[in-house]
Amino acid sequence: MTWLLCEGDVLATAEVASNFGQRSKGLLGRTAYEGAMVLPHTRAVHTLGMKFGIDVAFCDKEMVVVGVTTLAPWRMSLPRRGGRSVIEAQAGAFERWGLRVGDHLELR
Repeated sequence: MTWLLCEGDVLATAEVASNFGQRSKGLLGRTAYEGAMVLPHTRAVHTLGMKFGIDVAFCDKEMVVVGVTTLAPWRMSLPRRGGRSVIEAQAGAFERWGLRVGDHLELR
């Protein structure tokens, strides 16, 4: 099992999309999601065909959050400058977790 941590505190369980097919699918086809989906080598995401909104954190190569947004279903994000990976979670999760720009994340 993989955990998403911020400054040593566990935020959620994490699922890492390790290949192109998994990154392309992301959370598509799910009706809800507990935890965090990690999309390495990703600078932008979409919610086309999704049944729920998502929180999106754009991270740099050091896994520092450089941008955060919430996308409703059927929306697209713009590529984030400096972004090297994306963390997705069901809308509202980042507020519960206290996740903000500047946070340093880690997978363990």
